[in-house]
Amino acid sequence: MTTRLYYQDATLLEFEATVLDRADDGRRVYLDRSAFYPTSGGQPNDTGTLAGIRVLDVVDEEERIAHLLAEPLTTDQVHGQVDRARRRDFMEQHTGQHLLSAVFEELFGWRTMSVHFTTESATIDLAAGAISAGQAQQAETRANQVVRENRPVTVTSEDAATATGLRKGSDRRGMLRIITIADLDRSACGGTHVGLTGEIGSIQLRKIEKAKQLIRVEFLCGGRAVTAARFGYDLLAELAGSRSAAIPDLPALLEKERGEFKAAGAARRELEQQVAKYRAAELHAAAVPNSAGVRWLVDRRSTGGAEALRPLAQAVTQLARAVLVATVDQPPTILLASTADSGVDAGELLKAGLLEVGGRGGGSPRVAQGSVPDQAALARLTARLLDG
Repeated sequence: MTTRLYYQDATLLEFEATVLDRADDGRRVYLDRSAFYPTSGGQPNDTGTLAGIRVLDVVDEEERIAHLLAEPLTTDQVHGQVDRARRRDFMEQHTGQHLLSAVFEELFGWRTMSVHFTTESATIDLAAGAISAGQAQQAETRANQVVRENRPVTVTSEDAATATGLRKGSDRRGMLRIITIADLDRSACGGTHVGLTGEIGSIQLRKIEKAKQLIRVEFLCGGRAVTAARFGYDLLAELAGSRSAAIPDLPALLEKERGEFKAAGAARRELEQQVAKYRAAELHAAAVPNSAGVRWLVDRRSTGGAEALRPLAQAVTQLARAVLVATVDQPPTILLASTADSGVDAGELLKAGLLEVGGRGGGSPRVAQGSVPDQAALARLTARLLDG
């Protein structure tokens, strides 16, 4: 059995212990006592060192805690050291989660159905149909008010049969470990927590999205919130500086740029269509009609993709008795377009050719496109189509 030191003192980061058992050639170690928190309740495990060897993972095996090490441990007495930054980070996130869950229930009656923590973010899933921007702001404001009030966060052990006032009931029997935020929340929890709400630092709501029948709220606490705020400010400052503007002016400037970009895109597409018409007319005039009076036009390009060929294809379909075979070398792409009076079904003809060379694609009777494995296959397919 492993005595869990983090239950009594979440700030304890160094300890002495005796090795009780080993497995996996000394890389899986069991101690008589440990301050290392194992992955549990949505909170990831601690990391650190045992006798100077890196602790890669900590696993809860009910009565025992397994420490998975980077190298075999040979000594029977060890000095353990928990990574301070990681422990502190998860203490902030986990206590912030309790506080935020309590606030959502206090304000709107929304229960937290599940929680999840990673090294990047933390989330809670709420039994809510939707959350408006105003409600999210109200919850964030209330949560940070409780943080600033610096309320005590206490840990007690109570019998499950008599423990009352819990935010979420527990199915466990016997003694429960209760985390209490003064005048706000009581929750059964085995995780690590700060001693005062002020130690959370701050709580920042981030992305809010649907998660099946629930609403998932992503949030950051403490150092993570500061890092995110700094990144966001630096990004805004860079965007504003590149436009010789102040940060508050960015929304209007970006909206103006978006409109200009949209207008420029429309103008570019119009020019592409005009150029395509000239190119189609040029190819049509240069091509010699076959015995059926149909002109086969050829356009070869080194790069660009099928989208670059589409304006030309559309222009060709407006001509008389014409078929276009257009290709791009990289990536190997082919497009076939035909006029209604040419007697050629572009989709059927190209599909048959693609099957022969291991390509994929298809389309309508007027315009079809496909991709082939390489340029050799592209050359074979092009020759097949032009040879009839």
